Amino acid sequence: MNKTSIPVARGDKTKVLAAICLSAVIIPLVFTGPAISTVAVGRDLGGDQSALSWIVNAYAIAFGSCVMAAGAIGDQIGRKRCFVAGLWIFILTSLLIGLTPNLLLLNLLRAAEGMGGALVLTSATSLLAQEFEGAERTRAFSFLGTAFGVGLAFGPMTSGLLILHLGWRSLYFAIALMAFLILFLGTKRIKESRAPNAQGIDWPGTVLFTTTLVLLTFGIVYGPQDGWASLKVLSILGGAALLLGIFIVVERRRTHPMLDLSLFRYPRFIGVQLLPVATGFSFIALIVYVPNWFITIQGRDAFTAGLAILPLTAPMLVVPLLAGRLAQYLSPGLLSGIGFFISALGTWLLIDLSPNGSLWAMTIPLLLIGIGNGLPWGLMDALSVSVVPKERAGMAAGIFTTMRVAGEAIAIAAIGATLLSLAAGNLRTAAEAHSLSLVENATVIASQIGTRSEQRSSIHAVSATDKVLTELTHRAYTAAFHSVFAVLAILSVLTAVICILTLRKPTDAPEKKLGASAP
Repeated sequence: MNKTSIPVARGDKTKVLAAICLSAVIIPLVFTGPAISTVAVGRDLGGDQSALSWIVNAYAIAFGSCVMAAGAIGDQIGRKRCFVAGLWIFILTSLLIGLTPNLLLLNLLRAAEGMGGALVLTSATSLLAQEFEGAERTRAFSFLGTAFGVGLAFGPMTSGLLILHLGWRSLYFAIALMAFLILFLGTKRIKESRAPNAQGIDWPGTVLFTTTLVLLTFGIVYGPQDGWASLKVLSILGGAALLLGIFIVVERRRTHPMLDLSLFRYPRFIGVQLLPVATGFSFIALIVYVPNWFITIQGRDAFTAGLAILPLTAPMLVVPLLAGRLAQYLSPGLLSGIGFFISALGTWLLIDLSPNGSLWAMTIPLLLIGIGNGLPWGLMDALSVSVVPKERAGMAAGIFTTMRVAGEAIAIAAIGATLLSLAAGNLRTAAEAHSLSLVENATVIASQIGTRSEQRSSIHAVSATDKVLTELTHRAYTAAFHSVFAVLAILSVLTAVICILTLRKPTDAPEKKLGASAP
């Protein structure tokens, strides 16, 4: 009797691990895939770059805003129940997105999909921790981290392949199918768990934080269109600042806040929060915008664009694990600093990128950026809980996860807005130098790059035969990338210095084994 029960138990654990790891593949796929699809969606449903940017922004904002609330809900009503609910949201929203007739509805559904992502992510790690113990738990989490790396590394390429041969809608049908398989093949063997002392959801904090993040993103997106000094933009950004202040006051007064701001008394904790924000700018945002440059400026197809950034994403399969090993001998601050120096070098080399350049010319720079960001990526999850007292580890992990996803959302919006502003300014300057009269406002022209074209065709509202203006627009957009890469290189250097200074291991700190952990 006992002999037959053991293999069954192990088989159940294996299926639970497989289900949760497959969900870890979906999380980055749901993020990177739609980023690849924006050009194809624009050609099908219309919309300029600002409207299309919400395909990514809506998901990222909803994800980042709901992470803390999703964790609290899981503690209260059950982690398995939240995991299943998140998968159902993935299934339903992805199916509806695949059938959506307009861009506004697509963006609203993407926000709902982001809520599902928050439920799945926060539940997955808790469920895995309850199924495994000791050495088995360590191996299980290493599989989870690898699964996330697989989704991050091969998601853009796989998404591009689907978009190229079956259209952008097929990407969402594939996501729905994967979520369906997890739901009906893996979740039956997962045991339910909840926190007996769960305190419920901090609704005031959640609403204030979400509204602040939404207003900040809207302000960043509208800045290039309406002008950063316009009453509209200043009002939105001022509202975001006001709500942030109210959020801080409310959280300081609550007995069980969404974010325990007292943790920011620890200098090393502040340094750790910089890591996900920095990787959001120097790594995640590039996954969103570099493929679009390949498609709109170089005329590559979606699959080639996804394949072209493989040097950027593939290092996430191995470098975080390597960082965990190296952290036994070198301080996390030094390793993270080295990583950002490497990333700065790769980003600086991208300043030479050319519309007529080959894919091979970008391989080394993208590889350096991927390797450089992989070092802090493999350390920051463990660092987030090791720099505070043990009894505050849960809250510290929640704050870190929120900072990571919110930072990525802000990074994506900020870089997108910067590219649009710089491209419009470059286009105006080039048009004046060539004595050309623009048929539309330069910002409007820049915002519609690639949304009405096939491969290297002209922009919307400009004649297909007007090769001069098209060429100037492509050069203006490329020059905008050059400026962004230069700024990112400088920011990476500054981040490296801050990491080395703030994340030095204290002499009285106990030795810890820091390794790559599940995202």
